[in-house]
Amino acid sequence: MPMTPATTERKNPRSEKQQSAPGDAGDRLLIGDLLDALKEYLGDEETSAVYAAYLFGAKVHKGQRRRSGEAYIFHPVSVAAILAEMRLDSRSIIAALLHDVIEDTPTAKEDLQSRFGEDVARLVDGVSKIDQIEFDSKEHAEAENFRKMLLAMAKDIRVILIKLADRLHNMRTLDALGVDKQKRIAAQTLEIYAPIANRLGMRNWTQELEDLSFRHLYPKRFDAIFKELEKRRGNHRAVIEKTVSKLKAELDDSEIEHSVDGREKNIYSVYRKMRSRQVSMSEMRDIFAIRIIVRTVEDCYRALGVIHNTYKPVPGKFKDYIAIPKANGYQSLHTLLFGTFGQSIEVQIRTTEMHRIAENGVASHWRYKTGETRKGAAVPSHHWLMDLLDTQEQAGNPAEFLEHLKIDLYPDEVYVFTPHGDIKKMPKGSSAIDFAYAVHSDIGNRCIGAKVNNEPVPLHHNIANGDHVEILTARSASPTPLWLNYAVTAKARAAIRDFLKHQQQEDASKLGKQLLERALKTVGLKTRLRTDQKIHLLKRIGLEDWNELLTDIGIGRRLPMVVARQLSPDS
Repeated sequence: MPMTPATTERKNPRSEKQQSAPGDAGDRLLIGDLLDALKEYLGDEETSAVYAAYLFGAKVHKGQRRRSGEAYIFHPVSVAAILAEMRLDSRSIIAALLHDVIEDTPTAKEDLQSRFGEDVARLVDGVSKIDQIEFDSKEHAEAENFRKMLLAMAKDIRVILIKLADRLHNMRTLDALGVDKQKRIAAQTLEIYAPIANRLGMRNWTQELEDLSFRHLYPKRFDAIFKELEKRRGNHRAVIEKTVSKLKAELDDSEIEHSVDGREKNIYSVYRKMRSRQVSMSEMRDIFAIRIIVRTVEDCYRALGVIHNTYKPVPGKFKDYIAIPKANGYQSLHTLLFGTFGQSIEVQIRTTEMHRIAENGVASHWRYKTGETRKGAAVPSHHWLMDLLDTQEQAGNPAEFLEHLKIDLYPDEVYVFTPHGDIKKMPKGSSAIDFAYAVHSDIGNRCIGAKVNNEPVPLHHNIANGDHVEILTARSASPTPLWLNYAVTAKARAAIRDFLKHQQQEDASKLGKQLLERALKTVGLKTRLRTDQKIHLLKRIGLEDWNELLTDIGIGRRLPMVVARQLSPDS
């Protein structure tokens, strides 16, 4: 009983290069298309509010043009159209239409709030860059802007959805820029934005961002893989079609409602696997796959049995991401088959709901009309976002936070068990220290060793898939700088650095107190100071905390004798 085939194509908003200025024919056609798309799921009142936002955006961006020569309003409308494909709520669409007005026009956040409400103003502010003039370097500005955006994202996921749609349209139109700028933006996209999209489970956006970035960074490699895929597609068509036909017949006989289609890996994914396996394109065997969509979880496992009875599975190549989902919420059964003509073919089996989440990730959990997550819907990215907040609080500066973020965006996962049988997902290569901090920061700060599968191991021991891990602690234990050599996860590294920083401050404060007491004795003053003396001195030198003054003395920033004389009644 075939189901309606699940669509897997990525639809691009049309590239309307004929558009010239706000209000011209091409522009009106574009906003008309957007409004038509919105009417499919929004009411008239919300659609009218979107149109009002468009008119305001066109007015404040009037006269501005992109590098391609197109009217600037082309860009925000296209960003809004990308979000409309995901059926985001009206306030998200309005914020997308206005996402550059704070940054690129005289419009203030307060103006947006009075016109379109606090929600829209907050979303637009979340994606707006801080003026670079406030920073001493471009790198510092970039790091602070990432931190600002990601903190806003942790409070409202729509911020990053708007930013990713913005980046996606910029990547689609990157050819208008100079080659150097193309490569800089493409590198940043591949390093930060595509991994964020992947972390949020947004497969379609991830793959398009990856391929567009790869094409601009390595055009020759991109073209070579593209041409080889074209050739392989023709050679494998008969194999895929015959396999799909046979599987459909077997599933029909088993009375499992289904849709079956073929798919191929995106170009950058092929390149990444070639590099990690150190093989040539001709040696790649798992480029093409078959995807089976069924109604229920039970049907997934029934379909798996039918498939394994039809084609022999390759030993050791079965993965159950339904029982243990990926960190971004992805769920499917994966199996590799000895297919027709002896060629191996990967098969993925999932439900319709799993497929929707696999394609759109965190956006799938958004209630279209109210802008709220569905009641009871667990957003898989929530724990990552909460860890992100913890990491930024412990990071000493924006650059350090960005470093932690980059580490956390590339996890090949392993699954390990706590003593209570709970499953923890950890990045591949994690040590026992990383596991300790994943349980809790206090456990990490007091760990002295671990037991893996009941065998004692040192803290730098790398944990593997399926390990049972128990952390050993002692109250007297504390982190050392050496631990940073073994910690892999951003959470562990940030917590260790934070502890060491506070420990150094505490040690410096103790030393500062000793040095000040010695200096006070030298100038003939009592070492036991009154509260009013401390307050008076702090006001005089512009500090708020006495421990801060002692720390300054301890690290040599202030001379103890100078401070002692400032405490003298004669000073």
